[in-house]
Amino acid sequence: MTWFYPAGTLATVTADVHVTPENAGWEYSGMQVFTLVAGRPVHVTLDGEEGVIVPLSAQNITVTIDEERFTLAGRLGVFDSVSDWIYAPVGSTVTLEAASGEIAICTAKATESHPVVHVRAEDVPVEVRGSGQATRQVTNIATPGSFTGAHKINVCEVITPGGNWSSWPPHRHDGIGDCVTNNEEIYYFRIGHTDKPHGDPTGTGLFRLYTVDGSVDETLTIRDGDVYVVPEGYHGPSVAPPEYPMYFLNVLAGPSDDRTMAFCDDPDHHWIRDSWNSQTQDPRLPWTTAHGRNRK
Repeated sequence: MTWFYPAGTLATVTADVHVTPENAGWEYSGMQVFTLVAGRPVHVTLDGEEGVIVPLSAQNITVTIDEERFTLAGRLGVFDSVSDWIYAPVGSTVTLEAASGEIAICTAKATESHPVVHVRAEDVPVEVRGSGQATRQVTNIATPGSFTGAHKINVCEVITPGGNWSSWPPHRHDGIGDCVTNNEEIYYFRIGHTDKPHGDPTGTGLFRLYTVDGSVDETLTIRDGDVYVVPEGYHGPSVAPPEYPMYFLNVLAGPSDDRTMAFCDDPDHHWIRDSWNSQTQDPRLPWTTAHGRNRK
């Protein structure tokens, strides 16, 4: 059993990353990441799935959903700015075209039909969460509080400045025992380097997951492009070394038709949330906005 996939191990002929319910060993959440090349459009059919299309390091992307065409402004990289994005309905056919750069299609098994929506970067809520060395940025792309036009899928981005922790305190949403929330979660990591706009292969970070029954307890070195699928267990912290900020794209979906981002803290560490009241938030955050990088 493995829930950790180093960069490249989930690649296919066309995709850099391809997480499916089948290869993750669950029912709902998925993700594909593509490197776009001029003259080579990418075609994806969302068969029984809904999708959220998020530019990672691509700009001026032509997106065709069935017969409807859009232009995504995109961004230079995940550490450079917040991006606009598009919701694609269940059963739609998606075509992506751009000169270069990376783009993700986050997916969830779904049955309800919702219309296509293009959300501008200026309309994507950016939240500074935590405090002290646990201050991080959460970009609420398609979360229940930011977007209601979906059936199952939840998508957000998290940026952790160098030297800080995210996914803290450890929490779970696995439907086990007294934790009623049940969401399968994908972590897609990019590791930054000083002021570079996107991921860098020299950077590393750390990630911990441990299950309620103790059968899994691992702390892993995370590198640029790695994926961790979380079917169960407490996860956290995600740790960024001082010189290497960490980004992750999260996809969550589960059996409930009521989309939720709720979770259950490890009770031994829940007190940490109250400690933030006496700490100061990291002034480097928000790291990005729709208008670019915060240079504080």
